[in-house]
Amino acid sequence: MSEGRTYPGEARFAFTIMDDTDDATVENVQPIYRLLESIGMRTTKTVWMVACEEGSENFAAAETLDVPQYRDFVTDLQRRGFEIAFHGATMESSVRDRTMRALSLFAETFGGPPRVHANHSFNRENLYWGVHRIDDPFLRAVYRKALGQPDDFYLGHVPDSPYFWGDLCAAQVEYVRNLSFEEINLRKVNPSMPYRDARRPQSPWWFSASDAENADAFVELVSVRNQERLEAEGGVCLVATHLGKGFCVNGKVRDDVRDLLVRLAARPGWFVPVGPMLDELRTRRAADALPGAEWRRMQWRWALDLVRRRFATRRRTQA
Repeated sequence: MSEGRTYPGEARFAFTIMDDTDDATVENVQPIYRLLESIGMRTTKTVWMVACEEGSENFAAAETLDVPQYRDFVTDLQRRGFEIAFHGATMESSVRDRTMRALSLFAETFGGPPRVHANHSFNRENLYWGVHRIDDPFLRAVYRKALGQPDDFYLGHVPDSPYFWGDLCAAQVEYVRNLSFEEINLRKVNPSMPYRDARRPQSPWWFSASDAENADAFVELVSVRNQERLEAEGGVCLVATHLGKGFCVNGKVRDDVRDLLVRLAARPGWFVPVGPMLDELRTRRAADALPGAEWRRMQWRWALDLVRRRFATRRRTQA
């Protein structure tokens, strides 16, 4: 899409949020969703369908859809126009049977299978995760050393693994998230989004995201200056974040978050969930595949951004 072309409704740019459910409870995310609805934005929320019977060291505070209050909240979000997506069966690694059960419950609860999926943390059923996300030999070697994990740790795409569910993803899910970047306008790093990848066929389509781990990072990403640039460039922003990480304090949306979202909503943007946004971008593609040169640039940009994000996180923590 060339600069100057509009999005549906003559919008000048496209913006959405994909909210990973890692720390989410009704209490800490309901206010931000009410704000999004009130300013005319509809976004995408991932969920965990089933309880983690074995417990979780890092994610036990989050709610899953086996909690009645949380299930009611999420199903109401869907009725209000928000998209519900898959984040794996639950907060820790799931073998095939648990993933199958979660997908069945998803379809039963929301009227159909999830269109959108995002891998979660160190879950071993993650699809094409770890070094399997990228192809550049040098970056794979560096990433392998940084992770300290064997290449066969992530097995969601390996047919003879107990964690395999790639065939289910290929049959039921449409879009899977891969690399994320410190960039407000994804057209500058992945203009061919969404794309097919013949080396990773168990996702029908892949897409990229703008990274914002928590509320502090979101405020930096969606600054007024970046909003102005996103509009001027006719760009696409799909923010991967966790709305349960600091967006609401004492039952209220943080003032700086609220101010930036209200300012953004007043601009001539197209504010729809991930699935409909990617559908529209697909109609503008001349070919399905990701050009090789674009993929090489994406891998290096992702690696550099990953290093920058770690330093930025350390800086915020010290501050």
